[in-house]
Amino acid sequence: MNISDLLLDKSNSNVISEFANNFGVNENQAKDAISTLAESLSRGLGANTQDIKGLDSLMDALENGKHSRYIDEPSVLAREETVEDGNSILGHIFGNKDVSRHVAKRAAEKTGLGASLLKKMLPVVATMVMGSLGKKFLGGSKSISRQESTGFLTQLFDRDKDGSMIDDVLGMAFKAFMSR
Repeated sequence: MNISDLLLDKSNSNVISEFANNFGVNENQAKDAISTLAESLSRGLGANTQDIKGLDSLMDALENGKHSRYIDEPSVLAREETVEDGNSILGHIFGNKDVSRHVAKRAAEKTGLGASLLKKMLPVVATMVMGSLGKKFLGGSKSISRQESTGFLTQLFDRDKDGSMIDDVLGMAFKAFMSR
C-alpha cells in the first residue's frame, strides 16, 4: 500500500469526484493528477520522517491538524482555507515554492495536464494526503505508539519491501537531484 492507494481507494470516490469538479477535469484526469502529485508528496514525507524530529512533526500534524475533514467532508476541498492549509503543508514537506513548481512541472509531463493547473491542485492534494494518512494512521484513536507509527510509515515509504524506507528515500532523493 502507498499514499496513492489510500487516496484512490474506492471509499474515496466522492472525494475524487469533488476534486474533479472543483478543477474542471474528468475523474480519470483527477486520478492521474492525484496519483502523480501524491507520489512526489510521498517522497517528501519519506525524506522528512527519516529523523525523530521529522517523525514527531508528522505525528503532531496528524494528531492535531484535523486533516481528516478533507476526506470526510469533500465539499471543504473548494475552500480557500483548504488551499492555505495545503500551502502550509507543502512548506513543511518541500521547504520552498521552487520545489512545488518543479513538482507541478514534472506532473504535467506525466499527466498531460497543464503545469499551472497542477500547481493549483498541489495544495489540495497535500491536504488530501494528510487527511488520508490521519484517517488510516490514527484510525479514530489518538493513542498510537512510536513503534506502530514507524511501522506504518515504513510500509508506506518502503518501495522495495526490504523492511527499511531509508534506502528508498535516499534513492528517490538521488533521482530527484540527478533530474535537476
